[in-house]
Amino acid sequence: MANDPLRLVVFDCDGTLVDSQHAIAHCMDHAFAAHDLDCPGLEKTRTIIGLSLPEAIRKLAAPGMLDDTIIEGVTAAYKAAFFELRQTPDFYEPLFPGVREMLAELDARNWLLGVATGKARRGLDAVLARNALEGRFVTLQTCDNHPSKPHPSMLHAAMDETGVDAPNAVIIGDTAYDIEMGRAAGMLAIGVGWGYHDVETLNNAGAHAVIDHFDQLPGLLETMWGTGRDAA
Repeated sequence: MANDPLRLVVFDCDGTLVDSQHAIAHCMDHAFAAHDLDCPGLEKTRTIIGLSLPEAIRKLAAPGMLDDTIIEGVTAAYKAAFFELRQTPDFYEPLFPGVREMLAELDARNWLLGVATGKARRGLDAVLARNALEGRFVTLQTCDNHPSKPHPSMLHAAMDETGVDAPNAVIIGDTAYDIEMGRAAGMLAIGVGWGYHDVETLNNAGAHAVIDHFDQLPGLLETMWGTGRDAA
């Protein structure tokens, strides 16, 4: 409808749109081993996916073990490992089921789409290009220009860029960091049940809802916005 307010749907990337856990864990182990540090492994690495890389490395390392110089070195080693892995023929970082159909349905409602991710812009651009999603999102917020989640800076910037106010915006993510970021920005925050934090963790972080499949999202948003539900 012509008088409907502008709506903004912002997505996390890793664990929400794409399944990147194995690639991230592989590169994190490589970067830690390159600095003679104990490799964190997949299960531990899953807990920090979504944070900016230096913050993630700090959380994975034993307390007090890393100074800024080592963190910079591990960060650089991770980026180099991921760049190299991305060039291999069997590199696999698939979209989760239903992503394309869901984005098309949101587009049909004339809702604006965005991404807010702990990835660097280079990594996000590679994901979008590999999956032919360039141009699908009107605002792309990455760790290059913002503090790590759950700081709400990325969401504030997304709203500023699109002219959408917080009651008409939502963040969709798979971790407590996404939910806490959305709540801090005054937006609705919806969790996804297939990502890297479990449903209980998402609910404890304050998720307004948690979905089991992307086909639930358009109708859920229609209901939440249609009833005037806010992010309180």
